[in-house]
Amino acid sequence: GGEALVTTEVGQHQMWAALYYKSDHARRFITSGGLGTMGFGFPAAMGAHFARPDLPVFCIAGDGSFMMNIQELDTCARYQIPVKILLLDNGCLGMVRQWQEMFFDQRYSNTLYGRQPDFVKMAESMGVSAFSVRSPKEVRKAMERAIATPGPVLVHLPIPQPEKVLPTPPPGAPW
Repeated sequence: GGEALVTTEVGQHQMWAALYYKSDHARRFITSGGLGTMGFGFPAAMGAHFARPDLPVFCIAGDGSFMMNIQELDTCARYQIPVKILLLDNGCLGMVRQWQEMFFDQRYSNTLYGRQPDFVKMAESMGVSAFSVRSPKEVRKAMERAIATPGPVLVHLPIPQPEKVLPTPPPGAPW
């Protein structure tokens, strides 16, 4: 309903959040913008909770950025920081992969993973409630479940690797 405080990591999920998250309130969408600071969103969400404990706080993350500070799941569990993490998992560094595909003749370098962690098990092993969503039809119920669950929650949302953020201007071109 646009009432939450939302942070993002850096990548495709950041662009989708910026395109589709609607809020009528100032300072409810916190992102590093174009600074490319992978790992920003999760600790920002933790800090946002302490700044505004009256609001639900969500971190929209991609698997690559989230891995930069995944150990903070333990901090959230230990201190019951009720951040809800929506983890869009495409098994790669999506934004970089997209650019390599679109502008660099599919010359992939260090963007496609050889293996993928089980984020649900990792979160649970650190004391954080976690579950996966397997279809778009389950997303609303997953959001409701996350909100209703006390403390931190990780919602794992697998997405297709080839999915793109569009429009995407070529390097050096203006929007």
